[in-house]
Amino acid sequence: MIHEPMTVLTDYLLGMWVLCLGVRLWRQGRRLNDRVIGDWSLVFIFSAVAAFSGGSVHGFPDLLDGFGSALLWKLTVQAVGIASLCFLTAMIRSMFHGRIRQVLLAAAFVKWAVYAWWMTSHDAFLYVVLDYLPSLLFVGGLQAWCWLKKGRIAGRWITLGVLTSLLAAGIQQSGFALHPHFNHNDLYHVVQMAAFYLLYRGGLLLRQLP
Repeated sequence: MIHEPMTVLTDYLLGMWVLCLGVRLWRQGRRLNDRVIGDWSLVFIFSAVAAFSGGSVHGFPDLLDGFGSALLWKLTVQAVGIASLCFLTAMIRSMFHGRIRQVLLAAAFVKWAVYAWWMTSHDAFLYVVLDYLPSLLFVGGLQAWCWLKKGRIAGRWITLGVLTSLLAAGIQQSGFALHPHFNHNDLYHVVQMAAFYLLYRGGLLLRQLP
């Protein structure tokens, strides 16, 4: 029997959608030989891993023993952490160069390492949100500046994607549900599908600075 069938369905749909977008970005990055688009594609690919593993944890607890569920959940939270790291590295490589780039990249990797270590002994999704929220704000702030001050189209798409992701995170943490059989997690997944499309459109336009 599938537990929380709507949550499983929306998680898997999110995973398939994001994986499709990620593969298209990865191919574009390889075609252009651009590291930024490559990193951006990894945001999508690791987010898809998190969606598939998270959906499995929610939907099939009877098929998984306690260790199996715990292992899949660890995979979920760690995959989100890597996606958050790639989100930062792509943006840093597209906006900065020289010593500033190196310092910011080092800071991003330290942030990820602390999160990865912390989540080895913690499971609450709140910590996942607390990790990727600064990444969203950093990227969103930079791209909002690019959009409003420089008129860059990529900035518009990414800013809207970040705002939609923040809306999704707020829904997930609020517990707001449209229907008893369509809860806050289900709505979170649907809103995130829209957010990833916006981020995908923006990512196609990013390029690495020399």
